[in-house]
Amino acid sequence: MSDAKKNLGEVTSESRREHSERAPSVEDDSEGHLIYKEGDVLQARYEIVRTLGEGTFGKVVEVKDLQKDNEVAALKIIKNVEKYREAAKLEINVLEFMHSKDPEGTFLCVKFFDYFDYHGHMCLSFQMLGISIFDFMKENCYLPYTLSQVRHIGYQLCYAVKFMHDNNMTHTDLKPENVLFVNSEYDIKYNAKKKRDERTIKCSDIRLIDFGSTTFDHEHHSTIVSTRHYRAPEVILELGWSQPCDVWSIGCILFELYTGFTLFQTHDNREHLAMMERILGSLPYRMTKKTKKQKYFYHGQLDWNEKSEPGRYVKNNCKPLGRYMVCDSDGDMNLFNLIERMLEYDPTSRITLKEALEHPFFSTLPDSQKLPMESKNEDRERSHSLSR
Repeated sequence: MSDAKKNLGEVTSESRREHSERAPSVEDDSEGHLIYKEGDVLQARYEIVRTLGEGTFGKVVEVKDLQKDNEVAALKIIKNVEKYREAAKLEINVLEFMHSKDPEGTFLCVKFFDYFDYHGHMCLSFQMLGISIFDFMKENCYLPYTLSQVRHIGYQLCYAVKFMHDNNMTHTDLKPENVLFVNSEYDIKYNAKKKRDERTIKCSDIRLIDFGSTTFDHEHHSTIVSTRHYRAPEVILELGWSQPCDVWSIGCILFELYTGFTLFQTHDNREHLAMMERILGSLPYRMTKKTKKQKYFYHGQLDWNEKSEPGRYVKNNCKPLGRYMVCDSDGDMNLFNLIERMLEYDPTSRITLKEALEHPFFSTLPDSQKLPMESKNEDRERSHSLSR
């Protein structure tokens, strides 16, 4: 699958040698990023074309693979920092496992090609994709996607994550930034009423990326996972989590694609829970009594002052879920029914992705966009995170 000739253990020892013998021309900046320029060639193979993005982990660059007729790829260059190197090795294990289960990328997870160590920087090469569904929306003045686009993107996202769930994995960091268009070319039209150009994506095919936080069922489960806005209540309440926490995140993503804004725009646990109650109704007593986070509750009820400044903010900025519907067409109502079932508080009652793909919202998907439904381990026993 990959052209890497060493296993991860060998790469690690080789990495220490390379690091101590690194060429004088190889330098890092103060944060541990590799210093490079356009035209540099890594591993006598990957010629750097341009920088695509940057994160806490490192940078992603567009490269030409000189061993494959200058085929374009995306190369993730990890910082020369021990904790990021170790995290990259965990991600490589996940990517290689996923490739063994789906070598052709049928299940819409980004194709992983290769990895190597470059003077202390773990480097991972992937298929080249377009921009994220978040960046497209941001560059388009946060204009929501059309209902048919929400349907197609949502269907593909459920399909990709279901593949992970069927193979005993939880992604744990689903968010619009981690869903990329295969090709982000667009048509443009001037909106005279709003006096602006508006973009429409030409093809809504997507791929799922970033498996750095993916957790196998048998592995240790960190207490807190997911980016704040997409974090499930069982995670906030530290009740244990499994695959259903991904379903919650997808519900939040569908809402965001439909409206153009984040459902839970907060950075505070108590306020987050208050927003949930304002939008979805009261948290179940069973969950509030079982949580270790009793400081947020009084006699099983959320301890929240609606007359405080944060209380007024939540009241003014949040409303019951159904009131966000733009119109009451069958499609809109089906979408909101699906979102509501994905945002079920109790993870044991939350809709599964197998059930989600059979939901009426996706029944009007054109045949050309439908995907084969078989997947290995589909009938795996359902996890119940509250019984952990």
